[in-house]
Amino acid sequence: MKKIIPFVAVSLLLSTVLTSCQSGNNVPSKVNSQASSATVEQPWIATKNTTRINTSDPIQAAVLVSQTLWTAQTKNNRPSSVVLTDVSNWQIAAVSADLIHHPSNGPVLYTTKEGVPEVTLAELKRLNPIGAEGNKGVQVVFVGPMASNVEQQLKAIDLKVDRIEGDEPAAVAQAIDTYYAKAAGELPKSVIIGSMDSPEYTLPAVNWIAHMPEPLLFVTKDEIPNSTVEALKERGGSATIYILGPEDIVSADVEKQLKEYGTVLRIAGEDVFKNAIAFASFKDANNGFGWGINTPGHNLSLLTTDSTMLAIAAAPFSHLGKHAPLIFTEKDGLPDSVMEYMMELQPKFQDSPAEGPYNHAWITGDNLTINERAQSEIDDMLEISPAAGGNPHSGH
Repeated sequence: MKKIIPFVAVSLLLSTVLTSCQSGNNVPSKVNSQASSATVEQPWIATKNTTRINTSDPIQAAVLVSQTLWTAQTKNNRPSSVVLTDVSNWQIAAVSADLIHHPSNGPVLYTTKEGVPEVTLAELKRLNPIGAEGNKGVQVVFVGPMASNVEQQLKAIDLKVDRIEGDEPAAVAQAIDTYYAKAAGELPKSVIIGSMDSPEYTLPAVNWIAHMPEPLLFVTKDEIPNSTVEALKERGGSATIYILGPEDIVSADVEKQLKEYGTVLRIAGEDVFKNAIAFASFKDANNGFGWGINTPGHNLSLLTTDSTMLAIAAAPFSHLGKHAPLIFTEKDGLPDSVMEYMMELQPKFQDSPAEGPYNHAWITGDNLTINERAQSEIDDMLEISPAAGGNPHSGH
């Protein structure tokens, strides 16, 4: 029998080594490219309406998110399988979030070009994945380029591993679409089209594909890769295609070309903050696609626009617990558009704040990424208030 490492026994490693992503997109991320002996003294920092994942190292953040959602104390709270992918490629990591959903029901954890970091190996041992029903009992799905020693590291901890190979993002996205359909037994008719060049506009899709079966497929501003075309053709001309982002990110010409493969709808905002809000607010009445969050009693996942790999690590917050869409904020506080959106969601009570409903937010990143003042402001904006106005605690 495999030994299950207790939930509290995993040591989180701290590093401030900087890396950047492939395909010409320099996305700052603090990553643990080499093992470190330091630990995160306060992995979680909570206020009454927020919970902070208190690290800006994506490798550690992925582990902390995993520990938050999968306590691994019983079979019911262990994942079926875990997604592993290289922390240096945001596009491949982003599309791999489609495998968070059932039947995998597991987190995305990161590797590096040197192999599987110690903190990630420790988390894999703690999780002790059950093996995904419908996917031949696979416990780990590795997506994208893999360091030469990774297979040996995973074999040493006796995990059943499957691979989705490739280093071209659009081709990997197509392969994941095919892989998921086979494992789940059904090809989703709807797809999200995102830019492989503009992560800040594409990333809101990641929380949705972690929550629901629709895949993320890639385009550039002016071209549709052949792999994306092939994935769309599998829908037989009846796909519902959601473009995420304005025309300066995905052009009107690309939108026109996509209409050959089905119905096309664009979800967009004029800047990155409004774009994320547009996606969180959107609901397609025809098929139920979209969060449609426009009323109180919801959860949000807040990150800064340059926290690309942190955002992908936090994607499972949309899969379990208080399901949360991604909303962008600034380091020092909420942009006006986000504050207005939160005012729209703010809970109101008639007689007592005990009535509910309540809002909550996950914040991912340490104080250097989103500072304490910003967390306090977010907490204030989520607080339940009297419908008549005045003191928010007057009903006590």
